[in-house]
Amino acid sequence: MRSAGPTGAGAAGTSTSSGPPASSGAELFARYAYPPNVLGYCGPDGGASHLALRAAGEDVEAFPQLVGAFEGAWPYLELLAHTLGLEPLDAAVVEAYWIGGAALGSVPAPIFGRWLAERFGGQPGVDWALVRSLVAAGAVPHHSFHVLAIYPWLGLLRAGREGRPLEVLDRCRIRWGTVLAVEGDVATVASRPLSWDGHALGLGEPVEERLEAAFEGHAAVPGLAQGDAVAAHWSWVCDRLDGDRVERLRSATLRHLELVNAIPA
Repeated sequence: MRSAGPTGAGAAGTSTSSGPPASSGAELFARYAYPPNVLGYCGPDGGASHLALRAAGEDVEAFPQLVGAFEGAWPYLELLAHTLGLEPLDAAVVEAYWIGGAALGSVPAPIFGRWLAERFGGQPGVDWALVRSLVAAGAVPHHSFHVLAIYPWLGLLRAGREGRPLEVLDRCRIRWGTVLAVEGDVATVASRPLSWDGHALGLGEPVEERLEAAFEGHAAVPGLAQGDAVAAHWSWVCDRLDGDRVERLRSATLRHLELVNAIPA
């Protein structure tokens, strides 16, 4: 992991054109991993073009090695896969990590805690008292947990450094929103930004944002239309969500927001 990133929260509304998730776990992973990689935050240098092709359904010979270089996300996929008896790029595993669902509860807290220490114990800036408290309180191996507990941005925010830390937390989290309009490769999406009142994180009132809807010329979500519920990562739309997937993402995100807010700084 070369840098850090946000957790999120999304928007109001439900999709009028939900559609299925990506046809494979590899495509689903590529959709969510492209935004931070192209910005230089996570994964290997020069991986974005390969991710864009894989997200579009094209075979990429180097993809297994590429995915393994995501030092933040890949270990969670391995943990969930081992627990569920599946492959790390099985669609159920990938979706559990990025979106959420019952599969996250399959990892016992003691195993999750030991695994975190083994995988990220040497990473600077980790507040291990916070991590241990969150795991004991019911944290699960979802992307929102990694953003809030392993990245240093929440600690910086609590130390009084507002601005950039809150922005990164908000962008790096996977947030849900509703498409208001689509113009070429740009979508206007309404979503609820992460808020900070000096003591606790929350979700603000919905705001409109213009997001990229293509990965290097490949449509991020084919047939994207007004009214669709979507998932966004950094400044890109990366998935179309039906009502169940919105609720799973919302639930996992709110779970970890509530947990970190309950633990004194």
